[in-house]
Amino acid sequence: MIDRLKTIIKGNDHIRKLILWSITPTTNPRPRFWIKCFINPFIHQKGKGAIIRRRSSRIDVFPWNQFIVGKNSLIEDFTTINNGAGHVIIGNNARVGIGSVIIGPVRLGDKVGLGQHVFISGFNHGYEDGERDSNEQPLVKKEIIIEDESHIGANAVIVAGVHIGKRCQIGAGSVVTKNIPDYSVAVGNPAKIIKQYNFQKRVWENTNNKTMNQ
Repeated sequence: MIDRLKTIIKGNDHIRKLILWSITPTTNPRPRFWIKCFINPFIHQKGKGAIIRRRSSRIDVFPWNQFIVGKNSLIEDFTTINNGAGHVIIGNNARVGIGSVIIGPVRLGDKVGLGQHVFISGFNHGYEDGERDSNEQPLVKKEIIIEDESHIGANAVIVAGVHIGKRCQIGAGSVVTKNIPDYSVAVGNPAKIIKQYNFQKRVWENTNNKTMNQ
């Protein structure tokens, strides 16, 4: 029955637009009040002990994608989170710093820390057709993954499709455009790896600013 209903909705553009309008205004793409109060709480998951400072933050999450916050995680004031284009999944004991922006698809592992004003977006506006406004073209979605125990410095930017490995350190103000392997320190614009952990010697070793892996 549900599958049939989905097929009907997808096949009827008028019904689809009406349902979308009932969820979010056309000119103000935020979930309507009734979605926030009566739908999202039953769909999205918030772990025990997790704190979301909703009064000062803009949590624009929609029912068609996941929004999961793990236990004991903290989303600080003036944060913006949007899952309209893809899932936003935040692990356990993670922290999202003041004024940060997370736009799905994004997945943060356990104990990930974002400093203040970090920008993470898992999509870009399509622009292949030079004769059309990019706002009218399909989004280019590429999930961002930040593995367990990695920390992102204040004012850093993580672009769509980047995979940051476990226990990495990203310097403040860095722009990460390529993948970073586990146990690395990366800084700059575009960010470059400057250190990696040597488990045999049990020290962080300089890498002479070698470029990051694709």
